[in-house]
Amino acid sequence: MSGGARVVIVHDYLTQRGGAERVALDLLRAFPGCRLVTSCWHPEGTYPGFQNYDIETLWVDKFGPLRRDPRRSFPFLAKAFEHHVIDAADLVLCSSSGWAHRVTTSAPKVVYCHNPARWLYEPRDYFPTMPKWMRTRFVAGTARLRNSDSVAARGAAIYLVNSTAVAERVRATYGIDPVVVPPARGLSPDGAQVPVRGVEPGYLLTVSRRRAYKHTNTICEAVGAMPGERLVVVGGSAPRRAQPGVTHLSALSDAQMRWLYANATGVIAVASEDFGLTPVEAQSFGVPAVVLRNGGYLDSTIENVTGVFIDGRSPQQVAAGIRALRQRSWDSNAVRLSGERYSPRSFERRIREVVTGVLA
Repeated sequence: MSGGARVVIVHDYLTQRGGAERVALDLLRAFPGCRLVTSCWHPEGTYPGFQNYDIETLWVDKFGPLRRDPRRSFPFLAKAFEHHVIDAADLVLCSSSGWAHRVTTSAPKVVYCHNPARWLYEPRDYFPTMPKWMRTRFVAGTARLRNSDSVAARGAAIYLVNSTAVAERVRATYGIDPVVVPPARGLSPDGAQVPVRGVEPGYLLTVSRRRAYKHTNTICEAVGAMPGERLVVVGGSAPRRAQPGVTHLSALSDAQMRWLYANATGVIAVASEDFGLTPVEAQSFGVPAVVLRNGGYLDSTIENVTGVFIDGRSPQQVAAGIRALRQRSWDSNAVRLSGERYSPRSFERRIREVVTGVLA
């Protein structure tokens, strides 16, 4: 990359701990000295590593309820980004799931798209309990927002995506042919491990944010019906009722997460994921996974080497996947080696090559 180039990173909002926030941190590390622009920043809700960087927020950050849960500010976020002008930059790098790529700038814009806004383009999956009549009105009422979103997307110099599944959605949604650049795995196995009190090694593990489309309750139901199996849930939707053998945890440190991965016998991930970070993180610890044959898992999982696929997410299908996982003998070294495809060094090299090409 050209020395001294001014790169500004834009991210939707920093209020949670997820794969998109991990990518934003990796982008900051790849371009030392750059600043990050975001709509809201809730330091207690996201990764503490952001406190080491120059963070600039939009006007919505002034309101506490919006800062803690940006979903309440959805009617305002599109305009908030469109009206924010970035002029002191040679290149703007947008980490976007629907908002950041709308920012206004005269500099070339590189968009790293985690997925076209799921709530805007996939309301049936994002709002599974919404009545059909209400969803129909929602789709009609957001037509103008989809049009302006498409215009903003096509204004990018280059569009990057995290998986071939998202590449297909971007082509269908925006008519753009993107470049696939897989993200780094996020949590590295190198570092301190702190045991989680009350959890004994040998459990199954699932990690997700509290969204209905993650289908955490289905995994809990499956494991709860399997005598002798234990499941640790990190994040995930609040349980409808207590299930035998299921432990729910939240607000864990990276050191505790490393211990959970290192002491799990398998990871379960059955959401329709854009990329799916959890199985990739598990690979770096030599831990195989049960994954849905869908989305980003098709890129990251090698069948019978790093995990097993299931073709549906019913409790019975999840249970069958767990039994298949238990019946195989796994080569932990082969699993770890596969995980090196998603090392932070590989991601940094590829993203810097893209930026250098655009600047040139």
